[in-house]
Amino acid sequence: MGELVVIKTTRAGELCNLVTFKRSTSDHMNSAMLSSSCPQSHCLASKQGNAIHKLHSERAYGSHSSRVPMAASSSEGSNGRIPHVLTVAGSDSGAGAGIQADLKACAALGVYCSTVITAVTAQNTVGVQGVNIVPEEFVAEQLKSVLSDMQVGVVKTGMLPSIGAVKVLLQCIKEFPIQALIVDPVMVSTSGDVLAGSSVLPIFREELLPMADLVTPNIKEASILLGGMVLETVADMRRAAKSIYDMGPRNVLVKGGDLPDSLDAVDVFFDGEHLHELSSRRINTWNTHGTGCTLASGIAAELAKGLPMLSAIKISKRFVETALDYGKDIFIGCGPQGPFDHLLKLKNTLRRLGAHRLFSPADLFLYAVTDSGMNKKWGRSINDAVRAAVEGGATIVQLREKNMETRDFLEAAQECVPLCRSYGVPLLINDRVDIALACDADGVHVGQSDMPLSVVRSLLGPEKIIGVSCKNPEQAYQAWIDGADYIGCGGVFPTNTKANNQTIGLDGLKAVCLASKLPVVAIGGINMSNAGSVMEIDAPNLAGVAVVSTLFDTECVSSTTQKLHAALKAAAPRT
Repeated sequence: MGELVVIKTTRAGELCNLVTFKRSTSDHMNSAMLSSSCPQSHCLASKQGNAIHKLHSERAYGSHSSRVPMAASSSEGSNGRIPHVLTVAGSDSGAGAGIQADLKACAALGVYCSTVITAVTAQNTVGVQGVNIVPEEFVAEQLKSVLSDMQVGVVKTGMLPSIGAVKVLLQCIKEFPIQALIVDPVMVSTSGDVLAGSSVLPIFREELLPMADLVTPNIKEASILLGGMVLETVADMRRAAKSIYDMGPRNVLVKGGDLPDSLDAVDVFFDGEHLHELSSRRINTWNTHGTGCTLASGIAAELAKGLPMLSAIKISKRFVETALDYGKDIFIGCGPQGPFDHLLKLKNTLRRLGAHRLFSPADLFLYAVTDSGMNKKWGRSINDAVRAAVEGGATIVQLREKNMETRDFLEAAQECVPLCRSYGVPLLINDRVDIALACDADGVHVGQSDMPLSVVRSLLGPEKIIGVSCKNPEQAYQAWIDGADYIGCGGVFPTNTKANNQTIGLDGLKAVCLASKLPVVAIGGINMSNAGSVMEIDAPNLAGVAVVSTLFDTECVSSTTQKLHAALKAAAPRT
């Protein structure tokens, strides 16, 4: 039995820290340091140069002849084909890198991702506690299972731990047509530690890279591929990209995230004709585990959608930067290199812990709807008005600010969200789904002419509250079909807060309540004198009243809210 020793890793790869795993003798992997092999880096590319130059001129017909044209998927949306990436890589039980990072990246970018697992690791933020290599025969079985059934657009590779694994991959992508092959050569960590044996290098250089549409080495992996070439500057990266291109891939992206003394994260892209330096902010965070896998998977996802190579790289690079910045302060695990948040949701979830609860019809009992004109009249900020309303007994708040600039509206909403949550009161946004998403409000209320409910739900997710305005039983039924949580029914009485609003009266309100399968809140012209008559219609599903001027066009919002709450409670039917 042979052994491969994998030393400490801080790279966004698939193995980290000290681990020893055993393989069958037939595929023994040399544990010698890869960086010690082929020291004459400049000779490697030149030895292959003549053969590869011929390959370059025949790329569209030679090794890539089984490929679907790169632009073919641009019309796939019209025939219902879902963009599909197949990742062939190792499993990271800590879910920071490897297969798990690939799945999350593709999901975040709206692409289906299937998987072929080449190795299973017991891994966390501290390191790797064990590795189990999947037999090559079963790697081949996984590949054929997916490729023979599903319309895979792009194959992306990560950890390929043996010569045999590379061979079965090459055989399968020759047998089954694909759009592109992206090779992330997971061989070396950010700290320079070896992740693959030197025995895989010849097949990488001679067979895998010539089949690749893009290869994405970091600077240490580029050095390994080039036999120990030193990369310390962007100029070195440019030379390396050209030299790796001479090994056969259609495109090369040398990643400079580990480049010494670089203020920005600079990557170098070479397509055979033009060199591009792609810069982004360097995010100060420990949570970088999985960035290499994520970048390559993001590129694969965008290619699967039909984008050109350079555009796919730029979008994926921006995606990684955004995700790193969003999750720079989260803490998962106790080790030196944590995962980041591909879906940009964990911090919002953390903020909602302890405050989030399921929507209840009782939340609609006293529904306060803000008005910036009234607040300005009385010299109040939105935050002050909302605080007074919830202190007085409002059970739900809707920010309805039609005339505010977007930036001002967002800032006000961001102040009101934690305020309402501290009182256990849901906060909704009127119409503006973008504001609701940006401030992580509890939901939105939309009208009949606003964004369709199905679209709102797809944007906000299943846990958010969505209300819709309805004037008749037909609209109420459709709201239930479309997945609303409640109905706002009115105007019950004439009102000055909404121009040209047709009134439906108490009879119209009762008709909607009788037909509705959802809780109903009455709105429109409701005040201290008629609120009791609304509650006394004793209609099923009537959960409360929504008011604007009754609360906010007064000198003391808090005391007025208390009085209205008491009046509603007195008039509400006893159960």
